[in-house]
Amino acid sequence: MTGDTIVVPPEAAGERLDRFLAALPQIGSRAAAERALQTALVDGTTRPKSYRLVGGEEIEIELREAPLGGIVGEDIALTIPYQDEHLLIVDKPAGLVVHPGAGIAGGTLANALVAHGAAGGELDRPGIVHRLDKDTSGLLVVARSEEAYKRLQKLVQKRTLEREYTALVKGRPKSWSGRVEAPIGRDRNDPTRQSLDTETPRDALTHFEIAEIVPPYALLTIRLETGRTHQIRVHLAAIELPVVGDPLYGVMALELKRQFLHASRLAFPHPFGGKQIEVSSPLPADLDLALRRARG
Repeated sequence: MTGDTIVVPPEAAGERLDRFLAALPQIGSRAAAERALQTALVDGTTRPKSYRLVGGEEIEIELREAPLGGIVGEDIALTIPYQDEHLLIVDKPAGLVVHPGAGIAGGTLANALVAHGAAGGELDRPGIVHRLDKDTSGLLVVARSEEAYKRLQKLVQKRTLEREYTALVKGRPKSWSGRVEAPIGRDRNDPTRQSLDTETPRDALTHFEIAEIVPPYALLTIRLETGRTHQIRVHLAAIELPVVGDPLYGVMALELKRQFLHASRLAFPHPFGGKQIEVSSPLPADLDLALRRARG
């Protein structure tokens, strides 16, 4: 732990203390600013995070290391279509792992989120309420405090966090809309796969409807009520509608190098105040190109 003293420049007059601290290069995030505020002194006095600076104050701060088990922030470019003091929504690109895991210590979305003030939940995945597979692109909501994390979790549990996906599958559904309700878990014979044939079943429910028929493919809009690992890919394969480009459960076609699965819409009541939040994400370039190929 080290100490530092900062003199507030005149141009920072009127700025909130917490936002001023978060912008300092030696702090760098809202999460780190929250930690620094616990011991920070403004002209020798503790101040609330909402304190408005007047310029010229001396701020004494203690710079703490990340908590044991925490992760280091990294400068990774992110697309953030929505953010406020409580949460942010990230549009994750394909190929970016959500959080560190076996053999992956850095370069993840979680590392990038630390620099954007993500907080709450587990130390190695700060603020992350739900996940996307590495090669699935699209929208994720992330908390910026422990309280925001708990409230977002409740939205997930109550199924009021609407998660909508776009998928291209091989085949044609037997109806224009439907649902797959089948427990899934780790496959009995292959630990790298999820399956309906499992000794550890967990309830899983997926809704789908046809957005477009593109013989021999179908473009589907999918809504999740649960969020099990690989749920969409497993459920669609189970009803003989494998996702195009999915090397594990689907079929390779249309020159795709990853599954045609995109988290295209999020909608939920804001956990603080209840205002309806709705964000959409267009198909990324590789999926849009594949769809145009399918259309001929």
